[in-house]
Amino acid sequence: MTVIRAIVTDIEGTTSSISFVKDVLFPYARKRLPAYIETHGDKPEVQHWLHEAAKEAGIVEASRQEVLELLLRWIDEDRKSTALKALQGMIWQEGYESGEYRAHVYPEVAARLHAWRGEGLHLYVYSSGSVPAQKLLFRYSESGDLSPLFAGNFDTETGPKREQASYERIVEAIGERPEHVLFLSDVVEELDAARAAGLRTGWLLRPPMEIPPQPRHPAYTSFDAIQL
Repeated sequence: MTVIRAIVTDIEGTTSSISFVKDVLFPYARKRLPAYIETHGDKPEVQHWLHEAAKEAGIVEASRQEVLELLLRWIDEDRKSTALKALQGMIWQEGYESGEYRAHVYPEVAARLHAWRGEGLHLYVYSSGSVPAQKLLFRYSESGDLSPLFAGNFDTETGPKREQASYERIVEAIGERPEHVLFLSDVVEELDAARAAGLRTGWLLRPPMEIPPQPRHPAYTSFDAIQL
């Protein structure tokens, strides 16, 4: 069997519960987005992402209120917008730093990440959430600061997660041959794209989900079950 030298992992449904993002982070950002844009809207970074949101929507000229309404609608639609993710990440940082919540990780994840790193594997994250939001989640996790375990992070600026080319870019960026890289996700279409790029794959099916009789990818119910 080909030796695995690097692991790239998704977050939602893989290292962490979807409910944490859906029921904690998203409502937190939605509630605070209007005030945040009002009080931070003159900062260059915030202005940049407001402009990018309008550009993504095909709006040539828009008021700050119109962009805000656009962003709120995107939150409700769970749109995978890089601009929205960046702004959400800024708001989530305030929540993490104030101690209003800690990020959920499944019980075995921290120990398994430490073990893989101790074995010399290089660990990476590829998630639809922005890179700053990814780093915050692992820095302020329920299992402590896990961020030093990761050698790098990738988000939708690398490319859509269901496109083969995105995984080809990641492999090139980390300097490994694709057959030496394992991608972990709970979304089979993402795994299909990774496999098409030559990566090995692992399908996380957390309980109460069940492994089908003939899974399209090697399937596991936890990180402890993963065979390298």
